[in-house]
Amino acid sequence: MSSTRKARVLVAKPGLDGHDRGAKVVARALRDAGLEVIYTGLHQTPEMIVNAAIQEDVDAVGVSIMSGAHMTLFPAIIELLKEKGAGDIQVFGGGIIPNDDISKLHELGVPKVFTPGTSTEEIIEWVSREVRPRSAE
Repeated sequence: MSSTRKARVLVAKPGLDGHDRGAKVVARALRDAGLEVIYTGLHQTPEMIVNAAIQEDVDAVGVSIMSGAHMTLFPAIIELLKEKGAGDIQVFGGGIIPNDDISKLHELGVPKVFTPGTSTEEIIEWVSREVRPRSAE
């Protein structure tokens, strides 16, 4: 049954950044495209995001960061997922992230970073192609 279910994506907004319009637009676009989407709301800690991802049994976490703390927050989320035995949950993101840091995030295990101006169609296409339901263990 798990192989036929829709992919589940948690859209997360970590830190003190209060700009969540983009995260809400992406969450709605993914939902409208047929994915199951959970939006955490503002001011989430990495621990809150990881706990929600595990509790909601998601396949991926989309992290929206506009605050400049991406080189701290992405690694913290990835490490916590691994520590809790959920390292197979894919982490991708978007926001205001310099190109130099995008390549560093790729090296840390973030396969895709969407920058301002990316269309929702491009995000939907990538998520639909790259995020698959995790196998039930």
